[in-house]
Amino acid sequence: MTLILNASSLQAAIDMPSTVAAIERVFGDAARGSAAQPSPVAMQVPPADSSFVVMPGLAAVEAMASVKLLADIPSNAGRGLPTQRSTIMLSNHVTGEALAILDGRVPTRIRTAAASAVASRHLARPGSRVLGLVGAGALAVAHVEAMLCVLPIERIVVWSRTSERVEEFRVAVAHHGVEVEAAGSIEAVFAGSDVVCTLTPSVEPIVRGEWFRPGQHINAVGARPRPGEREIDSAGMARARVFVDHRGTAAAKSGEYLLALSEGAIGESDIAGELGQVISGDVVGRRGEDDVTLFNSVGIGLQDLAVGRLAYDRARELGLGYDVDMSS
Repeated sequence: MTLILNASSLQAAIDMPSTVAAIERVFGDAARGSAAQPSPVAMQVPPADSSFVVMPGLAAVEAMASVKLLADIPSNAGRGLPTQRSTIMLSNHVTGEALAILDGRVPTRIRTAAASAVASRHLARPGSRVLGLVGAGALAVAHVEAMLCVLPIERIVVWSRTSERVEEFRVAVAHHGVEVEAAGSIEAVFAGSDVVCTLTPSVEPIVRGEWFRPGQHINAVGARPRPGEREIDSAGMARARVFVDHRGTAAAKSGEYLLALSEGAIGESDIAGELGQVISGDVVGRRGEDDVTLFNSVGIGLQDLAVGRLAYDRARELGLGYDVDMSS
């Protein structure tokens, strides 16, 4: 039987601390060779502007194979529809049984925040207490929950284009009991933070490398997986010690990496390593207090697999979703 999980069921099944642990494990397993992460495949046929990205993953510990089909459709904005939609399928990696089909929105948001937390655990200074957020939407709220799992955050400095969005964010995170300060500019976020997460779907760079402070860690998260879009300028990529979730994925979909490369600001050898290699101990992460580190988070199939395994197991325990006999 195949379990169908919609967004509301997934929201009930997934918790952040377990997701952070699962994401950290699967990144490490990829580096150790017990998980496989192929590069994504993007498909597009003119004249439609839709791009469909296939994101696979396979992991022995989770005993699961997964694939996410991500639809990236810029013109949906004019239709009042989401520009990105996704569906995840999970299969038993021994028998091939289709275990579950998941709506991708909730798992993507939570696993993205969890990956930033894992990167911060391994790359930020351990005593980092001030979290900076560029953007104040649902992804920012998820990042607060994730960061509190790994760092002693006492204060949040947040910027958004509208004061209304900042107030909505303040209300959404109030139960964490952390001080929230509204920043008047993106530069002010960097001036007052130990760890900064950039969370906007920006097309042009809105973050300048000249704002990076010694010892700071940056999670570059928000730019959509399109080669021509980025939040961080080339100077920022050149100034930081850069880590990626997966080299093949960054080379296929990361505007931050590809545009800095094309402008000559960095070379392929300037990528310090993959996050999993830092977790496994194969690559040194932060080398000293003054290092500026940057995690270029694009998103990989193994993240979907890790959160999918967690969601599937919890849903079975809690009786969530509904079963379909795909062979009948």
